Amino acid sequence: MLSVLSYGRLVARAVLGGLSQTDGRDYSLITASYGFGKDFRKGILKKGMCYGDDACFIARHRSADVLGVADGVGGWRDYGVDPSQFSATLMRTCERLVKEGRFTPSHPVGILTSGYYELLQNKVPLLGSSTACIVVLDRRSHRLHTCNLGDSGFLVVRGGEVVHRSDEQQHYFNTPFQLSIAPPGAEGVVLSDSPEAADSSSFDVQLGDIILTATDGLFDNMPDYMILQELKKLKATNYDSILQTAQSIAKQAHDLAYDPNYMSPFAQFACDNGLNVRGGKPDDITVLLSIVAEYTD
Repeated sequence: MLSVLSYGRLVARAVLGGLSQTDGRDYSLITASYGFGKDFRKGILKKGMCYGDDACFIARHRSADVLGVADGVGGWRDYGVDPSQFSATLMRTCERLVKEGRFTPSHPVGILTSGYYELLQNKVPLLGSSTACIVVLDRRSHRLHTCNLGDSGFLVVRGGEVVHRSDEQQHYFNTPFQLSIAPPGAEGVVLSDSPEAADSSSFDVQLGDIILTATDGLFDNMPDYMILQELKKLKATNYDSILQTAQSIAKQAHDLAYDPNYMSPFAQFACDNGLNVRGGKPDDITVLLSIVAEYTD
């Protein structure tokens, strides 16, 4: 039987041990972006953080780091509408809201909702559709809060394995959930989902965790095991190393997208839906690659 003194020592050790495991440091994300527009053979970044019809943003606030990607729906081009305008305007608006502090880190869907409704109220007519994914790292709580609408998404990688990921949202094959603004009188015809329909999640991250946020141009052309192989090449946590790895991932996805003999994840998904498809999927590709690090001013 333990004496009162011995029991007290064990309790003290347990309490102190628990306190020592509590990390009081703030965390942040070191992030680099790279991508390809479908019509380009080089990683050309258009004005406003756009690769083709994809758009993205990277924003910092005193309480959080926030990332976003959006994939403009290319079908609008058949109606004389530039699909990149909607996705780019949505991402710029979300970025501004973050920088102005008009958001709650634990509620990223609020950023998406506020950004979308600003577009709806814009005096300048804006037509189009896009998917959207918002990722927020709360510096103090070390929690990753996310919302994903459609088939863009994110992975969290730890120790070479995927430990957390987004869920894809599709109405049916190759028709993802999307935010839309339709021409007057066509509101009921154009597919449009509410930002509140986005899938939301929260996850505790650790120093050194890798977060990959991307549009479907990546995930439709590279399965997880290929992405993980590329991430193994990331040996340092500085920006240049992260950028080099982001470039490598985006370039491989781009090359596979134009390989007619490659059985891509998109082609496999198509076959699962009764379609005879083979090859990669030519598409815009946007990659945001982040590492969770200790926050420094």
